[in-house]
Amino acid sequence: MRRKIPSIEALQAFEAAARHQSFTRAAEELALTQSAVCKQIATLEEMLGIALFNRIKRRVSLSEAGQVYAREVREHLDRLERSTLSIMAHQGSGGVIELAAIPTFATRWLIPRLPGFYAEHPNITINITTRSDTFIFADTVFDASIHFGTGVWPGAHADHLFGEEMIPVCSPQLLARHPCPQPQDLVKLKLLHLSARHDAWHKWFAAAGASDLNAMVGPRYELFSMLVEAARAQMGVALVPRFLVQEEIRSGSLVTPFDIPMQSEMGYFLVYPESKQEAKVLQAFVSWLLEQAEQYRSQLQP
Repeated sequence: MRRKIPSIEALQAFEAAARHQSFTRAAEELALTQSAVCKQIATLEEMLGIALFNRIKRRVSLSEAGQVYAREVREHLDRLERSTLSIMAHQGSGGVIELAAIPTFATRWLIPRLPGFYAEHPNITINITTRSDTFIFADTVFDASIHFGTGVWPGAHADHLFGEEMIPVCSPQLLARHPCPQPQDLVKLKLLHLSARHDAWHKWFAAAGASDLNAMVGPRYELFSMLVEAARAQMGVALVPRFLVQEEIRSGSLVTPFDIPMQSEMGYFLVYPESKQEAKVLQAFVSWLLEQAEQYRSQLQP
């Protein structure tokens, strides 16, 4: 039986029109006439038996069904494009790994180590997309994800990389201007917060034996990398994972006013679908990453 699949031309025309909310701009992008785009979309709607666009005078907008279909079509076209580029680039050898990763983890810990992986596996390419949430692998293009959490991920295998040790850091110049003999004195420097962890400072002060403090005041930032840069700019004191600021501490651009670490209840995991436990390309990356994580953990041991 022939598959019930629209032509790639119709799907491309629909995706472009949905993204631009305009048949004219879709035609310009695809180097087609507007009438050609309209015809492709009309053919697609006739096949589906449902209107994908609301047409009001000379303007168009996605219908409710069109919004859902546009999102799915875009994901499948992206996956098809990635697969095509992969086979063109590798000519049947090696492969490509689509990796979702936490932004700051990717930039501060993973990417600086990737040259070692490429030296061992020159025919494997790793494409990294930042993503922090849990998702269903079957609904995405991803082969694996580096995730911060408990390691529980439906339908996936999780390998523990390492835990998280949070420490306060600030600029040495800021600390010189505002000495802090006791942990509770850090509130004078302005506390810098990660938006997703509103109670992190409260927990750290409790671990440091300081209480009855207003640890909620201070600006909030979305990413740890923003916290690090704010601390470097003498805007306050940040509470960040130790592994993210090793280079800054080593160079002296940041200091730890109190080396009182707070162990997080969660950790960093590499997760991937159970169905890919035998995939050779992915397993090459898994083995290498677990080795890197083990080396890092050994560096933290006294």
